[in-house]
Amino acid sequence: MLIREFMDTNKLNRLMKEWSVVSGMATIMLDGDGQYISDEVGFTDFCMKYTRGVPEGKRRCEKCDNECKGVYYCHAGLMDFSIDIEIDGVKFGKIIGGQVLPNTPDEDKFRKVAGELGIKPDEYIRALRKIPVKSEETIKASAYLLGEVIRMIVTSEYHSYLSEHAQESTDEDIDATIQLITDIEKESKSLDKIESKQKILALNAAIEAARAGDAGRGFSIVAKEVENLAQLSGDINKRIKETLKEISVSIKKLEEDRKQAY
Repeated sequence: MLIREFMDTNKLNRLMKEWSVVSGMATIMLDGDGQYISDEVGFTDFCMKYTRGVPEGKRRCEKCDNECKGVYYCHAGLMDFSIDIEIDGVKFGKIIGGQVLPNTPDEDKFRKVAGELGIKPDEYIRALRKIPVKSEETIKASAYLLGEVIRMIVTSEYHSYLSEHAQESTDEDIDATIQLITDIEKESKSLDKIESKQKILALNAAIEAARAGDAGRGFSIVAKEVENLAQLSGDINKRIKETLKEISVSIKKLEEDRKQAY
């Protein structure tokens, strides 16, 4: 199941925007199918315009996106994070972001990176100087805190969704059972008529057998079997009615509980 199927992603979007403002870090959230379900917040020109803006930089960035987990150093030297959002051991999506420096950058090192990627070094350095600098401890704490908060919200919304739909399923089951009971009661009434006709048939057969005397002995046996069959049908029908009555009492209680829940 996808996150956007059971919750309002605007709630996540607002939270992540506020977190980005406070932490100074970039962030975005992906659903289980890889589709973005929040806005790009806090993304820097250094990463988006320059590093990912050239073929080799994009290739390296995508490699990091696919292979790196937790909080890590990207190929360009910044700190990023990729945190999976799991519920009961199942991955529902992930949060990625970061784009911050853990300390004052060595500009010569970044000029070298610019050369490897085919980016104008001076432009790259100007973009680098705009990147926030945070301690590694702060970066890790902020990233994991965001991941935990998002996980708790998504988990809560997911279980609320399951609970709501379980109630809907129960309501449908109750309605279906009520309809089934109604159908069986109709069939039971039909059995009443059949039982009555069988008794009449058995009585008539017994009268005719008596009139026939010795010649009607075989007919008398048939009449007795018809009578036994009528009695058996009556017993079975009686048990069906008793069972239906018990089921009806249980269903009535479920309906009362359902009304109280609403």
